[in-house]
Amino acid sequence: MEQTATMEGKAAMNGPTRRHFLAGLGAMPLTASIAGATETSSPDRVAADLATYIGFGSKQSGGKGDTDCGLWLASELKAAGFAVEKPRLSVPWFEPTECKIDIGGAQASLWPQPIVAPTPPHGVRGPLVRVDSVGRASASLQGAIALVDLPYNRWSSALAKPIRHPIEAAFAKGAKAAVVITNGPTGKIIALNADGRSPMFAGPVGLLAPADAAPFLNAAITHAAATVTLTGKGGRRPAFNIIGKLDRGIGRWLIVSTPRSGWFGCAGERGGGIAAWLDLARRAPSMLPDHDIAFLCNSGHEYENLGAEEALKAVAPKPVETDFWLHLGANLAASDWHEGLFGLAPLAGVDSQRYLVVSAPLLPTARRLFAGMPGLESPYPSDKLSAGELSTIIAAGYPSVAGIFGLHRFHHVADDDARCVSPASVAATCAAFRHLLIEAAKG
Repeated sequence: MEQTATMEGKAAMNGPTRRHFLAGLGAMPLTASIAGATETSSPDRVAADLATYIGFGSKQSGGKGDTDCGLWLASELKAAGFAVEKPRLSVPWFEPTECKIDIGGAQASLWPQPIVAPTPPHGVRGPLVRVDSVGRASASLQGAIALVDLPYNRWSSALAKPIRHPIEAAFAKGAKAAVVITNGPTGKIIALNADGRSPMFAGPVGLLAPADAAPFLNAAITHAAATVTLTGKGGRRPAFNIIGKLDRGIGRWLIVSTPRSGWFGCAGERGGGIAAWLDLARRAPSMLPDHDIAFLCNSGHEYENLGAEEALKAVAPKPVETDFWLHLGANLAASDWHEGLFGLAPLAGVDSQRYLVVSAPLLPTARRLFAGMPGLESPYPSDKLSAGELSTIIAAGYPSVAGIFGLHRFHHVADDDARCVSPASVAATCAAFRHLLIEAAKG
């Protein structure tokens, strides 16, 4: 879903500039232990890569930011010595004209949930009826506008049962539209990943910021009339994945992957993974001399891993040919925040809600390499826990894997900007993953 300047403007970088990134790093002597990886990790280079990624703005699949970012990453792979391909895929998009809920005395903006089912130009109107996360409604939903009040969480996907079930239940009981309050840490709208092949819901669905919800929750008590308008134009458009290969004819592959697309600027969500992926790509040719190497970067992530699925079918080396796959997912090293009575206040540390998953034989190595790193110091075996694109990789049968994923406080929020990621933290995390890749390559 591509947004106009109205939506994209919300995702503009309001935080530190590249100069601020570089000034705040300090000395970080991070070194690896074998030829090709002995140079000190460069926080300055990480900061520059983060600033470049953030500067592309909205990363919605197939939009300008995603496309420009993809071309930049492809050029970096070529400069590192990889043969690069950009296989295309088809993704949904939507450009909103008017997206709002109105009860006469109050109105608020809505985020249209993809694949968008638009309303007529004049919207749809009906009594406002509150629905909880298990689908219980406060009144009849026949002809109503369902106000789905989600529990507090760091939400990510509309496939989650507490989101999908009450929306489906509301439409099954006759609702004309659903408005979903995405209650979470920031009080802002949390955009939700969606199926990228077909619409998930039977009617129009809009997402409402918790900070804007009070008048509509009050109106739902008396079932006051509300009008929901979701208008715009949309369809499908091309996007592309990137794969860079260094095929030495050895017949044994190491693969490193990361997504690049997302709903907004994705600084904390995607930026760390992109910077680490680039760092590893530049070092890999000399660091990993005994393998063929593939670096994969996918678009279509916000459409439930659509790009990753296409890459697995079309361009990725096969499981039988692959010794190890490292996936750098969301929240590689997003910044932590105080959260509570006084709102959100930034902290110097890393958000611990990041998960390291590795194949069982790699658990002792991972515990050693990531000791003292919040969240990552307690890795999980891949046969017990996975998420996102890592789950797709594991399901495809790759025998040895590692991956990171997580949801920081601004995950899928328009304000996920440069304030949400520290170059120093990304550089430290990247160094640990570099060691993990070296160890895994040894077999």
